[in-house]
Amino acid sequence: MKLIFAGVLALLSAASANAASIYAGQVRAAAVCSQCHGITVPSAEAPFPSLAGRDADYLQTALKQYRDKTRKSDIMNAIAGSLSDADIAHVAAYYASLKP
Repeated sequence: MKLIFAGVLALLSAASANAASIYAGQVRAAAVCSQCHGITVPSAEAPFPSLAGRDADYLQTALKQYRDKTRKSDIMNAIAGSLSDADIAHVAAYYASLKP
């Protein structure tokens, strides 16, 4: 019985942490990313791809490469340079959670 309770508690904690991560990503994406990439569709004025539904691991890798300047883009290098590992994980989780 204790084992079942511990398992349920672990699942609830993971779901809660993921929900918090997605919410933090939503806040950061609205402030930083959405002007160019939009939320579910890119901004009409910008030729940037939509990030909705993209793989979270791909997004994290790309953002870290932009931050570390191993992937070149003047705009993205500057923007990603201000993101912490946690910010990157949250934004990636948020965009991955959206339907394209």
